[in-house]
Amino acid sequence: MAVDDRRAGSLSGLTEQEAKEFHSIFMTSFILFTIVAIIAHILVWMWRPWLPGPGGYSSLTDGLTNVATLITTLAT
Repeated sequence: MAVDDRRAGSLSGLTEQEAKEFHSIFMTSFILFTIVAIIAHILVWMWRPWLPGPGGYSSLTDGLTNVATLITTLAT
């Protein structure tokens, strides 16, 4: 079998145009994935922070208890 001259010098076996196209798709996908991951981390942090405040994790449950009490008093 004859080796294509355009691909002979490439380690990946891609032509320069194919390599540029693959790089473009890869970078777009990587940036999109990174943006989605950052948004997911921000939303999870807003929902349940993984570093407690000065009162520790008990302060988080105290706040939840206060919100639950407020909701039940408003509902009655």
